[in-house]
Amino acid sequence: MDVTTLKGRRVVVGVGGGIAAYKACELVRELSRAGAEVRVAMTESSRQFVTPLTFQALSGHPVLTDYFDPAQEGNFGHLDLARWAEAFVVAPATADLLARIRAGMGNDAVTTSLLAFRGPVVLAPAMNVAMWDNPLTQENLAALLAYPRFSRVGPGAGMLACGDVGEGRLADVPAIVQAVAARFGAGPLAGKRVLLTAGPTREFLDPVRFISNPSTGKMGMALAHAARTQGAEVTVVLGPVGTVERGGLDVVDVVSAEDMAREVLSRVGTVDAFIATAAVSDWRPETRAPQKVKKGASTSPEALTLVRTPDVLAEASRKVAGQPKRPVLVGFAAETERVVAHAREKLERKGLDAIVANDVTAPGAGFGTDTNRVTVLTRSGAQHELQGSKYEVAQALIELLLVSPS
Repeated sequence: MDVTTLKGRRVVVGVGGGIAAYKACELVRELSRAGAEVRVAMTESSRQFVTPLTFQALSGHPVLTDYFDPAQEGNFGHLDLARWAEAFVVAPATADLLARIRAGMGNDAVTTSLLAFRGPVVLAPAMNVAMWDNPLTQENLAALLAYPRFSRVGPGAGMLACGDVGEGRLADVPAIVQAVAARFGAGPLAGKRVLLTAGPTREFLDPVRFISNPSTGKMGMALAHAARTQGAEVTVVLGPVGTVERGGLDVVDVVSAEDMAREVLSRVGTVDAFIATAAVSDWRPETRAPQKVKKGASTSPEALTLVRTPDVLAEASRKVAGQPKRPVLVGFAAETERVVAHAREKLERKGLDAIVANDVTAPGAGFGTDTNRVTVLTRSGAQHELQGSKYEVAQALIELLLVSPS
């Protein structure tokens, strides 16, 4: 990866209190060498391993260590740091620090600055192997990675400072630098255009009632951010969902299946990949009442007549079928039974390159969860099983289907 894309970027390094804190010195130096402007925030415990003066000398800037210090907080230093930064890397991210970040605590210079920061965060965990394997640590990390703006690099495996052997070693500094560079769009998908659909659609019966489904758009937005992290230019045609992170994405808001079809078909011929994650309603009421339909009123229907909505993915596939260089087409299949069989049939019927299927009735998968378990089927016949936080699954899918397709 070309880390020269860090040139001129503003990066905060948040140093946690572990023995690997000394490696943060090299990280600051290498980020600076790549052209980034670097500032440092330290937890109180990290100062037991490395002095603030060391980081000040390496970064060329004062180090934020104490938000109770009038000299540092005269102008709300932690807020200034958060507003200044374009990316935030936490290295080492100790078990304690991950827990406090996940809890939304702001009891030191690092966590307070992170609470006020709205951009991408790279976590570089480092700790004893037993701490790393602790279910609470894994739960805290998974909860953070469910947010698209958080990503992780490492830990590595090997001999740890305590003498134990296993996972928990801070990732190599070049890998951390590359992970930060990736959050600025440098990556293997640079120059590629990716179109996604995400979220549900709504098909209105009257102004207050509609047919829909429980999709929250979490998986689709996680994929969008994962593709953006790899350097792609990403457009999301997004159904009605709650608040989502839109930073770095071109988001087109729609409501109905017809809206979504129109926006997708106007764009799909000019992209390199189309990933259809949206849970599109298959049916809509034949007519939409202009006013709320009252129960018991003479105009209230005894039966609801439904008609089919556009099949967005099938229509997109037909539209690009004759193109000399058609986009990679990826579908999603939310199933409740015979998951692989139904997904395989959909892949073949719609002429897809791959399909991602899951059993939405399984624990930890499907609508509204922060985790997912999926089966990926490809046109070549390959089958892959993935699970983890939705963002971890999204990262693996982008790598598998777009970065290094088999």
